[in-house]
Amino acid sequence: MADVVLGVDIGTSSSKGVLVDLAGNVLRSETLEHRVDRPQPGWVEMDARVWWEEFVAITRSVVTPEDSVIAVGVSGMGPCVLLADAGGTPLRPAILYGVDTRATAQIAELTERLGGAHKILDRCGSVLSTQAVGPKIAWIEDHEPEVAGEARLLFMPASWLAYKLTGKYVLDHHSASQCTPLYDAGALDWYQPWVKEIAPRLALPPLRWPSETAGQVTEKAAARTGLPQGIPVITGTIDAWTESVSVGAQEPGDLMLMYGTTMFLVHTTAKRISVPELWGTVGAYEGTRSLAGGMATSGAITSWLKELFSAVDYPQLLAEAQESGPGAKGLLMLPYFAGERTPIADPEARGVVAGLTLSHGRGDLYRAALEATAMGVRHNIDRMEEAGASITRVVAVGGGTQGGLWTQIVSDVTGREQVVPAKTIGASYGAAFLAAQAVAGRSFTGTAGEAGTAASIAEWNPASHVVYPQPALRQNYDELYALYRELYPATRELQHRLAERQQRLSSNREAHHAAASQAPLGGNKL
Repeated sequence: MADVVLGVDIGTSSSKGVLVDLAGNVLRSETLEHRVDRPQPGWVEMDARVWWEEFVAITRSVVTPEDSVIAVGVSGMGPCVLLADAGGTPLRPAILYGVDTRATAQIAELTERLGGAHKILDRCGSVLSTQAVGPKIAWIEDHEPEVAGEARLLFMPASWLAYKLTGKYVLDHHSASQCTPLYDAGALDWYQPWVKEIAPRLALPPLRWPSETAGQVTEKAAARTGLPQGIPVITGTIDAWTESVSVGAQEPGDLMLMYGTTMFLVHTTAKRISVPELWGTVGAYEGTRSLAGGMATSGAITSWLKELFSAVDYPQLLAEAQESGPGAKGLLMLPYFAGERTPIADPEARGVVAGLTLSHGRGDLYRAALEATAMGVRHNIDRMEEAGASITRVVAVGGGTQGGLWTQIVSDVTGREQVVPAKTIGASYGAAFLAAQAVAGRSFTGTAGEAGTAASIAEWNPASHVVYPQPALRQNYDELYALYRELYPATRELQHRLAERQQRLSSNREAHHAAASQAPLGGNKL
């Protein structure tokens, strides 16, 4: 039996697992789709039991008795807030990353209480935003005091899987660096004064690097999953950084674009860069730094459009978008369907489709959605470079790279080449690689040009092709991008008023439903 490693990632719309040999060949894979819960506008949650159940189902599907699994890699969306009691039992559904915008009041209150945005930025690398963990913990304290009173442990999807597999309570440094303002990005440790201020009852986990071992598979977990007892499980990290590992985008100057339910950008930097509109974090490997951005929706919009056009599949929509042509016949979309994270940091932003006429069809709308995402990518890249980033190579990964149209549009809008690797599976593959690294005893220094991770992942996952921008389209897209940058400030106040109205209508509906559920049943008494 050949040695193999297992990698599993818990994403926003699905969980994915791969069984990989030590040469990087994918032997088997499994994907289980799921939905997040959206109980109110701006709330995005998920039951952590689904994470473990899907991990077990994937493992049982891809691992056979003939496989010699020697290590397990875990990864997941984040930063999330899953609070559990002292025994490790979750107390409420996990609050997801920046797509959940409920804690706007806590963001403002904590920013003032802790001395202002610049003080938080200097210590943590990021300001408080909907992406930050601290305000969401504060929201639970304010709105669910009974949960806050019992909460002792903090998990994210990767650390939850590691806990269920090994019984060890740990978190990786990168995920911790997104727990703003609880982590000191300079000292690489929890910042106790602000921990005591925001989460005094939580015992925050010991910190390790993503490729370090969290622990070994317990007897109980082995019986549940079919994995061998005693094999190591890595600590793991947030999916976008695991995806960057999967394509070798870990050298200073590299920028990874993750085409998924949301669009994520991870730029590896030679030094620490902090700017309010983006997220400054530590990297996936010790000694590395990142400057990152994330859009609240990208693939989520295309999925939404597909549901609206329920009789049409993705290949047909892509064909119609291709036929629509650059500029979508004069349509322009703002992709802020769930607010927006970077660089505008506006949870009350809303989607806009401008220029609609009766002559436009579904292909034009689908094209406009792809172009809107590309405009958002360009906006983030512009802000990164204004902050001092030096982007020399762009690597594309994720399900959205399939088919080629979306990546071509992004290259045309940004004017940048994109390297597409042979395997664009993403975070589950990166988690498998980190697991293989852990058992091989390899390390990564973060110094460009040294042997180690970059060479090793290049052997596992070489480049497949390069997407080149089409110079003939540059002027057209430059003009459209200028309009895109004008559209948000021109409509921002109206978007905010509509968002307020949506929230008010939602509250009224909930009150009506609650009253109806308490009304007495039966007919009139005689």
